[in-house]
Amino acid sequence: MRRGKNYKEKIAKFDRNQLYDPSEALDLVKEMATAKFDETIEVHIKLGVDPRHADQQVRGTVSLPHGTGKTRRVLVFAKGDKAKEAEKAGADYVGAEELAEKIQGGWFDFEVAVATPDMMGVVGKLGKILGPRGLMPNPKSGTVTFDIERTVNELKAGRIEYRVDKTAIVHAPIGRASFDKEKLLENLFTFTEALIKAKPAAAKGQYIRSVTVCSTMSPGVKINPLALTAAKR
Repeated sequence: MRRGKNYKEKIAKFDRNQLYDPSEALDLVKEMATAKFDETIEVHIKLGVDPRHADQQVRGTVSLPHGTGKTRRVLVFAKGDKAKEAEKAGADYVGAEELAEKIQGGWFDFEVAVATPDMMGVVGKLGKILGPRGLMPNPKSGTVTFDIERTVNELKAGRIEYRVDKTAIVHAPIGRASFDKEKLLENLFTFTEALIKAKPAAAKGQYIRSVTVCSTMSPGVKINPLALTAAKR
């Protein structure tokens, strides 16, 4: 793959084979985040699991203490008092059958969907549309619930969903380049702790195999997994 001059200059700033302390790695990533927009800072963690087996799936949600720097557009399928609760909590779109029809017509102006359990008869029909886009409400991710107010508040404040991919890697945003390093570190530690708590009983050997942080436009910087998991906030 051909790389541009800017990318090559960034690679020259660090040793791509070295395992850095989390603080050093984030210093490097912030230094390399020189785009004209506020780049997202991401973490990519390789796990010691085999995602082909159901008992080694890793997924869940975590509320980052400092959010992601992005306000998510939240849609809620609900009726009656729960619809009012969603509106009061700040959901961007609230409705029932009319929203389902709109989505079936090709509308997707939202980033996360929540549904009360009694609405799944309506929402279930949208599975083939929402599923491939990662927008289908799911009890495992906490987006099928009667606790609408708390869920909407957490999603707006920075709760993210994570799921191991077929290569056993979990990808997640942990903030923006404009964040103070201390906030990025706290988000990173919080996310790592959530992953460790989600470790499947069937997972054997070293669980956190590798950790890489990067910004939207920068190369990845490797973090020493032991330094990350042993770090205290």
